[in-house]
Amino acid sequence: MGKAVNTSHKRTTIYFPPAVHRVLRLKAAETSQSISALVSEAVSGALAEDLADLEAFKMRENEPVLSYEAALAELKRNGKI
Repeated sequence: MGKAVNTSHKRTTIYFPPAVHRVLRLKAAETSQSISALVSEAVSGALAEDLADLEAFKMRENEPVLSYEAALAELKRNGKI
């Protein structure tokens, strides 16, 4: 009989530069986590940050756009440059 497969997760292969892999192995040992758990946590964090950014963009989509040229002109008008 084969080993039971965890169907709640998908398996993939990720290639790291040797120095990064070495540090991941050390961190995994230091934190009593697997490299998989560390990578999953990092990816989840990055995706959550993307979601927060998208939500912020959505909230600001109706704000007026200030062009670079207009911003420079405003600085000049206000004596900042």
